[in-house]
Formats: sequence, C-alpha cells, structure tokens
Amino acid sequence: EEMTHYTTQLLLQQWVEPYFDTSAWEKYDLSCKARDDTDDQVLADAVEAGKRVGAIFKEPTITPSAIQVQEMGLKKAWGSPNGAMRRGWNGITISRDTIHIEGIELGYKNQVLFERHAVGGEYGAGWNEVGAGTLLTTYIPKDGGAPFVVDKRDLTDNHNVCVVYHNPYDNVRDLAHLFFKRCLDAKVTPYIVTKKTVFKWQEGFWATMKKVFDEKYKDEFLKEGLLDRSGGDLQHLISDAATMQLIRWTDGGFGMAAHNYDGDMLTDQIAQVHRSPGFITSNLVGKSDDGSLIKEFEASHGTVTDLWLDHLAGKETSLNPLGLVEALLGAMAHAAQLESDANPKDKKAAEVNAFVNNFNETLRLALHNTFRYGQGTRDMCGPTGFTTEDFVAKVAWRLERYLQQQIEEQAPPELSEEDLPVPANKITAFDQKAILQLFEKYDKSGEGKIDFKNFSKMLMKMGVAPTKSS
Repeated sequence: EEMTHYTTQLLLQQWVEPYFDTSAWEKYDLSCKARDDTDDQVLADAVEAGKRVGAIFKEPTITPSAIQVQEMGLKKAWGSPNGAMRRGWNGITISRDTIHIEGIELGYKNQVLFERHAVGGEYGAGWNEVGAGTLLTTYIPKDGGAPFVVDKRDLTDNHNVCVVYHNPYDNVRDLAHLFFKRCLDAKVTPYIVTKKTVFKWQEGFWATMKKVFDEKYKDEFLKEGLLDRSGGDLQHLISDAATMQLIRWTDGGFGMAAHNYDGDMLTDQIAQVHRSPGFITSNLVGKSDDGSLIKEFEASHGTVTDLWLDHLAGKETSLNPLGLVEALLGAMAHAAQLESDANPKDKKAAEVNAFVNNFNETLRLALHNTFRYGQGTRDMCGPTGFTTEDFVAKVAWRLERYLQQQIEEQAPPELSEEDLPVPANKITAFDQKAILQLFEKYDKSGEGKIDFKNFSKMLMKMGVAPTKSS
C-alpha cells in the first residue's frame, strides 16, 4: 500500500539504516501489480522465505475490490496474502496488544493483550449459492476408515448460500502456552472467550485452554495475585459479554484469547476504545519444522489511501507511524533473538542481540518523547501537529542524540490537549514552524525544555522581558 510503503522507506532511511547494515534483508513486493505480473509467485516466494528466515516485517497490503481490479487492469481479484502466510507458517495465533505512551492518556490505562486463533473459521470457508435440494457434508478419514455424514439438511428455499468451514484444534495447546506466558510476563488477568453455549463445537477450544492452564500455570497466576479479579480461577466469557467488558474495563490489565473470527471483531473494538488501530500491535506467530517460532509483524491499521492521494496532489500529510515502527522493531528483535538462540556460545550474536534490544528501547523513547513534547502527528496534536516527513525527521534527530548520550536526565512533561496556550480555533493564525524553530534555538539541551537562563535570554532578545519599572 503506497502511503505506508512511502513512510516505511522514510523510517528505514532515517531511523534504521544509519545504525544497521540492511543490505542482507530480503524484500518481496506484494503490491497488486507485482502479484498480478507474477501470477502470485512473489507471494509464494515470500512465504517460503519467511519459513527460512523466521522474522518478518510486513507492510499493509491491498486486497483489490472488483472496482480496483478494473482500475488497475488486474487479471483477477487477488485474495489477501494473510491466509497464505498463516497456512505456510503453521500459524498459531495473531497477538494484538495495546501500545502505551507514558504521560499520554489513551483508551486503556494499562496494557490489554489478545490472542486470536490464526487459522480456521469463516476465513477459510467454502461456499456456494444453490437452489432447493439436499446438502450433505461428508467426512472421509485419512486412515481409510469408513466415511460418514457430518451434516445433512434439506434446503426448501429457492435461493440459499451454503457455507462449510472447520476449526483445526491441534495447535490450541501451543496457543495456550503462548497466551498464558505472555499474560504472566505482562502481569495481566487471562480470560477465554467463546460462544460455546450456542456453538457447541467451540467447547474443545475452552477445554484445551483450561486444561493447559490448570496443569502448567494456575499456581503461578495465583502466586502473582493475577486471579483476584476473576474469582481465583481462569474465567470463560461468552463473546457477547466480552464485547461489553471491553467497554467497561478501561483500566486494562487483562488478556483475552478467542477463535479467529471473534478475535478479529473484538480486537477491532479494542482498537476503537484505545483511540485508533494505530495504537495496536499485530503479530502472527507460527512454528517452523524445527520447532522455533516464526513471527510476522505488521501495523494493524491497514491501508491509508486517502493520505496517499493527498501526497500525490502535493498536499501535506500527517501519518502516525507508531504501528509501523513497532512492527519493524518487533521483527528486528525476533531476528536477533533467533540468531542468539541458534548460536548460544557466539559472543558476537549475543552482542548484536543486546545492541538491537538497546536500539529498540532508545528509539521507542525518542518516539514517545516526541509525542510527549507536543511534537507528534496531527491525530495526536491537532492542527499544530507535524507532517509525516517533519515527524520522522524530528524523531531521527532525537534518536541520534539519545544514542550518543544513552541517558535522559529528566522525565519529559506530561502534556494534554488542555495545555494548549491559546484556543485551538486561533492556533491556525500563527506560524507553528517558525515558533518551533524559535523554541529549538533556545532549547540548548534538546530535551524539549528551556531553562530559566535561556528563557530570560529569549525574552530580552525579543524585547518583551518585564522591566523593573513595569
């Protein structure tokens, strides 16, 4: 998708490539045109590379509509690449977590974790439109056993849509271990979400999660006091109830695990409560043949075509890259960890892993502080916010300083919309870039603050400093 691709190139050029050699990174073009030109071979190549590398950063992609197929001159409406990736990488779960910036109030006060079963359900369904008749769903065992009818129904309407799908449950144990370990690490209370009271086939998901919890994790959760809010045990939530609790539990501090479709819907709701999809991570976790984890990271906010059209028209844009950079950092961290795990006695691999982790934390600090200093994008700062390019440049400047200093002496101020010095409707009358340049001239430390000495100099030089007579 063009706008996020353009922004990612800015991030790489200004935030990553000054500190890392990325020449060995493998890149695959999953644009509609490239998939069309190669009859989707490029997607097959990307999936195969993902198996081998194990750490993947994916930019948002376009799944073309019928209209876009005509506009782009495509051979067909290519499907979402996500299904091929989940199947090819033995997808277990899609982890989606809230992103938080200390000092800035978003939707949830504390972190919310979510595990969405990565396979099965409506997304892989087979379907057809049929008339009146009889529909048989027949199971044929792989071991040569006798086939039997799973479902038989008589269709009396002349217009029907028949849908068949299944939920593979072999990897639910892996999902359970990932979920409960992450909840322990984040110190949040776990919940399992299904609609098993109506959809009886979902009972197996809950039963497996509960069994793993009781056998491996319950004692540790009790010891940490993380089951106090859930009655001392792992609780099951009907999906309807989960929808309501997501709105009510704005203190956060909980995690949920659900089937594929429910997980998709509920994480969209979490994104809305937490301000926008830009403040939610998205991480597909699969498993390679040797048992190591394959992790693919992407921004959960999807495409932003309107901003790209503005960019092409020469207008200013202001894209918040927080989700993109969290995905990029996640892939870099996992790549370094895989290398370190594969070479436990290799000193260089350990040093690289430590360097990547330090870089990631430093970049997050530079990024978050830029928001806290009121220098964020317009979704956070209103009309005074930075453009896409200016924001990336400001974070790059701050990142360079932090990596040189590796210390920030004082915590940044906590800013809110109420801290604006003039009413928002009057701000547009002022030249915000000129004001920022003036501020930075006297911000000698580069920390987003002016001390009394520099403040006095500024007032005297501008001729507005109070005199004793006044």
